[in-house]
Amino acid sequence: MERPNIERPMIEEGGVHARRAAEHGFTLVELMVVIVIIGLLATIVAINVIPATDKARVEKAKADISVVEQALEQYRLDNFTYPDQNQGLQALLTAPAGLAQPERYRRGGYIKKLPEDPWGRAYLYKVPGPKGAFDIYSLGADGQPGGTEDNADIHSSEI
Repeated sequence: MERPNIERPMIEEGGVHARRAAEHGFTLVELMVVIVIIGLLATIVAINVIPATDKARVEKAKADISVVEQALEQYRLDNFTYPDQNQGLQALLTAPAGLAQPERYRRGGYIKKLPEDPWGRAYLYKVPGPKGAFDIYSLGADGQPGGTEDNADIHSSEI
């Protein structure tokens, strides 16, 4: 006995043709909507991440300055004085000429390497400092004295 030819019910909006079109992929409008959403998300992330990067640089500078301060204190404990302006921070790496008791200088120095500030410049050293025996500082993002926000100078005497 032959079976009657029963067709599948047609999809309401366009029948078989609509079903085949849906199987081929996304439409241009759908792709554009996805691209716009991704762009909005990227913008939101960028707006929130970029300021955090600047703040992280300032915090890194403060941490570096603290490490150098500790090395200077160790130097002072061993040599009874801080390095003078001419000796600078290099005195933490190698014994400066003219030490009163060179045998007291710690073998290997007081710090393995002098860090650079987060903007790629050397930290500056001033003896005497404005509020103490010394001041270690960075000129901030702009590399110029003074400034505000990211361009502000970072001084050990203010940490």
